[in-house]
This record gives sequence, structure tokens and C-alpha cells, in this order.
Amino acid sequence: MANNSNLGAAKAAKNDEFYTQYADIQKEVNAYLEYNPDTFRDKTVLLPCDDPEWSNFTRFFAQNFERLGLKRLISTSYAVESKKYKNYQPTLFETSSAWYDVDKTRIKGKIFELTRDVNGNGRIDLDDLEWHYLEGDGDFRSKEVCELRDEADIIVTNPPFSLFREFVAWIFEADKRLLILGHMNAIHYKEVFPLIQVNKVWLGVSNGAKQYVKPEGGLQKMGNTCWFTNIEHGRRHEPLRLMSMKDNTRYSRHKEIRENGYIHYENYNAIDVPYTDAIPNDYEGAMGVPDSFLDRYCPDQFEIVGLGSGYLGQSIGVGGIPKEHKTLMKGHSAAGDLYLLIDGVPKVPYSRILIRKKQQQ
Repeated sequence: MANNSNLGAAKAAKNDEFYTQYADIQKEVNAYLEYNPDTFRDKTVLLPCDDPEWSNFTRFFAQNFERLGLKRLISTSYAVESKKYKNYQPTLFETSSAWYDVDKTRIKGKIFELTRDVNGNGRIDLDDLEWHYLEGDGDFRSKEVCELRDEADIIVTNPPFSLFREFVAWIFEADKRLLILGHMNAIHYKEVFPLIQVNKVWLGVSNGAKQYVKPEGGLQKMGNTCWFTNIEHGRRHEPLRLMSMKDNTRYSRHKEIRENGYIHYENYNAIDVPYTDAIPNDYEGAMGVPDSFLDRYCPDQFEIVGLGSGYLGQSIGVGGIPKEHKTLMKGHSAAGDLYLLIDGVPKVPYSRILIRKKQQQ
């Protein structure tokens, strides 16, 4: 097999997609290890939707194979012809390998595996990756990649955002652990939110706006992205430190709360809480909180009632909006959207998750 140092040398030539930064992957994974050092021990990790010659996911897990205690690392890529961008030149890493096939390289995906010390230097790392072409184009829905999924314990990757719903369903079809990057808006998907609601999926540790590596150099902001996972981490069990409703209306750092207090929705029995740090710790009813609450959500402290918008809002009984109020909002509302009146003016707050205090058993 070719010297894997070529993986790094060739990276600057790639220009058909963005790549997650190594430091972001390292920061996130380390948080799970702090909570449980054996999180990845004796596990098979699959990196589908990847591009092993360029991916920092492959690089990170290969370089840390022994530290993590992995049993097996598998990384697969899509064939060039299956991508929208086809201005592709094979790397030295690929062309110098005995496996290289000028015809297969464009129409076949690749699989990289790491299980053993191939070069005999006494450690297992990036230089011991072995690869060959897949039978198909590497699509995660293909039979051969599904078989790899079934053999894996944990799925880690940055899947195409356009296929995020389908990718999550693909993972849960096989009941696997996951650590994947997605856009924050994915929490609204009807295929994703119910999993969050019943604590089958939650947000990772290092969430927020991310920057991705551009293959030609430099960084590209990709908006609010976050890690989705079902692997335990310590932050998930840290309760929010909150004030009472009375104290919030007196001392909250948010002028809106001090002046207006907590307003009830017109079409659902709940109060609107526009800031996570303004959640009252003594309110027993339902509360609508911003999406950012999920970044601090402790299931030991609160339970999720539902999502207050669209189809998912309708499913939990969020009522309709009177015609005269919809007219005033000029179409900025939909069936299932929570709304409230502020000084007699109807308003739909931007995306609310409905929660309530965890009931003592």
C-alpha cells in the first residue's frame, strides 16, 4: 500500500467539498472520553459518506486508534461519478497503490480499513490503513455499505445535509450509536424531533456556528451546525441554574422579562420564555423555549412536551390562529404555530420547544 503521508500532501488539491476541521472533531470526541474513557474501546467505528484521502474524520480516528482502544475503523467514500462535481484528479496515494485502476477510480467508491500494524513499526495509526474499491459507488444506502453499518458499533460522519433525514433513519434502522454533524434546523424535522423528544438523540457538546476547511485553502462558515448523538456526555446531565419566576421579573438581565414578565400563548396553554437563562425554576406548567435550549437540556431537570410549530405543533394540540390575527401577521404564521399578543399585536415567536419541569417519580 502507498505511504499514507500522501493523504496530507494531496489534500490541498481537492476542491469538490468542504471538510470538518480536525480540532472540532478532537474537541467533541475528547468530551465523551472525559465522561467515559471507554466510550470507543473495543468498538468498530464506521465513517460513511466520507472521503478517506481528505477527511479529518479518517485522519483523527486513525491517528488515535490505540488511544481510543478501537477494534476496527472503516471509512468509505462515494465514487467520483456519483458526485455533482467531477473535476477530479486521483491522488498520488491512490495512483501509487497496487489497487489503482484507472477505470474503477471514477465509478467505484473506496473502503479504507484499519485493524492492525501493517508496516511493523509497533503501533497502529494512519500509515496502516488498507484500502480497495467497493463493488458499487459507495452510497450509504447500498447493500454493501448497509452490511458495514450492521457490523459497526458507532457511526461517525458529516453526512450531506440534503440527505440528513434519510441518513438518521438509516442509522436507527440498525439501532446504532451515532455522532454526526448536521444543521441546527434539522431539529425541526419530523423524522428527527420525535427522537430528541424521547431521548433517543440529543445534541453534542461543542455546538454552534462552525467553520469548514475549503480544499483550496481557508475557512468557510456554514451557519449554525451542531453534533447529533446518542452517546452520553457529562454536559447532558448538568442542570441549568435558574431563578424563580418572581426573581426573574425583578432581576433578569433581559429587559423584556423585567418589563413584560411571562406572556401566555393564545392558542396553547403555556408561557413564552424567549431566553434559556430566563426559564423559571418554579413554574409547573408548559413553557415555550428557544431552540438553543437543547444545547443545555438536562433530561433529569426537564421533559420535552413537543415542538410549537407546523405539523408537530398540530400533533400536540396547538390551536389555530383567528383570521383577523393572521391578517395582521401578513402570512408569517402556519397551522400549528404558537402565537401570542404583545400590546394587542399578534406575534409568532421564532421556533419554540415546549418543555415542563421533570415530574418527581
